[in-house]
Amino acid sequence: MKKILVSACLLGVACRYDGKSKPDARVIALKDKYALIPVCPEILGGLPTPRIPCEIKDGRVLNCAGEDKTAEYIRGAEEVLRLARIFNCDTAVLKKKSPSCGSGEIYDGSFSGKTVSGDGVCAKLLKQNGITVLDEEQIKELSGGGL
Repeated sequence: MKKILVSACLLGVACRYDGKSKPDARVIALKDKYALIPVCPEILGGLPTPRIPCEIKDGRVLNCAGEDKTAEYIRGAEEVLRLARIFNCDTAVLKKKSPSCGSGEIYDGSFSGKTVSGDGVCAKLLKQNGITVLDEEQIKELSGGGL
């Protein structure tokens, strides 16, 4: 059975910045066709749950109190990449807009809810290493068995 990485929050794990989860029935249903490997780059990078929200601004990951958390985000991304290699995953389904997991669109760093084109730290590293990154809105090809 093919293994894919999945943001743990999309599977119902309470690991988001606010201490909650974002379970997505479409993502959870992938378990019928794939072995799902849950990951949370922020937790793997050493950040607590709950935690102060972070966004990317000028290439750095800052929380809304102005503290630089870039090192933790990089460490978490590296750990997720390590898991991808251990489990031979070539695909990941990650939470959209997240400063770690966002793929193609992330929050703009103003903490106003506005988004910009770009990738989160983990999504970017996975893509740079040849791993296909999808968000929860893009999984139609997976649920149809296309990947």
